[in-house]
Amino acid sequence: MRLPPRWVRRLVLAPAVVVATVAVLTTLPLWLLVAGALSPFLPGRFRAVRVLWVAVVALVMESVVLCALLGLWLAAGFGLALRTPLLQYLHYRLVGWYLRTLYREAARVLRLRVEIEGPDPDEYLDRPLLVFCRHAGPGDSFLLVHALVNWYAREPRIVLTERLQWDPALDVMLNRLPNRFLPAGGGARLERRISELATALDHNDAFVIFPEGGNFTERRRTAGIARLRARGLERMARRSEAMRHVLPPRPGGVTAALAAAPDADIVWVAHAGLDHLFTVADIWRALPLDSTVHMRWWRVPASDVPRGEDGQVEWLYRWWERIDQWVDTHGQPS
Repeated sequence: MRLPPRWVRRLVLAPAVVVATVAVLTTLPLWLLVAGALSPFLPGRFRAVRVLWVAVVALVMESVVLCALLGLWLAAGFGLALRTPLLQYLHYRLVGWYLRTLYREAARVLRLRVEIEGPDPDEYLDRPLLVFCRHAGPGDSFLLVHALVNWYAREPRIVLTERLQWDPALDVMLNRLPNRFLPAGGGARLERRISELATALDHNDAFVIFPEGGNFTERRRTAGIARLRARGLERMARRSEAMRHVLPPRPGGVTAALAAAPDADIVWVAHAGLDHLFTVADIWRALPLDSTVHMRWWRVPASDVPRGEDGQVEWLYRWWERIDQWVDTHGQPS
């Protein structure tokens, strides 16, 4: 579906969310009665009530964030000072509060746990980071950014799909920060945007990229391998066939980020535990999740990064094979 222009998103979609929130809150007792009445007829424990509560919390937070963003816009002189360090800092604090609160409620109500292994957060202090993460399932981006902002005290920069701008709060908040929303697909334009965002990272910045270019599905994995063969890259195609849990990595964005930030340390991130949840129907059937999401972080100093493009592509594939092996060990729902 075509994304509406910005003025429609600001003057129609954002107010509609606030109006919907008021309507839901004023009729919440009725919704709770309906959800409670349906629960005995649905598998799982109070599935309808759990989903309703998380949905209401998310809707309320969406409206609170939109009102806070309006207040920040006014405080910034009707938007004139939005790019100043103080206003950027306040926006990142708002992002942190939003992610922290939503994570806490989702973890409590849906019975979800996250365990991270790898270097202690103190090891990342005062160093710009390039974060290369596996992409699988709808929640991995949320968990990764939550961890970066709230556990590792980072200000992330991300290249995002433009479809996320359908969410009014994300649309306004992330467009005010150094992020880029782009159409699906790669190519020179994407690599140029990646280079722009990865340039001039400071001590608490983290540029985030998903080298696969999209969420893992078997169909995308097969298509990615076919693309490699069509380009005559048989060796990479065979290596990608041996990796069962990840898509073939796209080196262009990774090499562009490395070229733009040669002094940044690298963090590789793998995760497993929600890999079986690809659709809303999958999530509904699994509730309550009763799952542990495992995240593994590896830090590589900038001095250990190969400098030639061919060496960086080979290095990327070796890390991607390592991540695939890790997922093979940790990927079963727990």
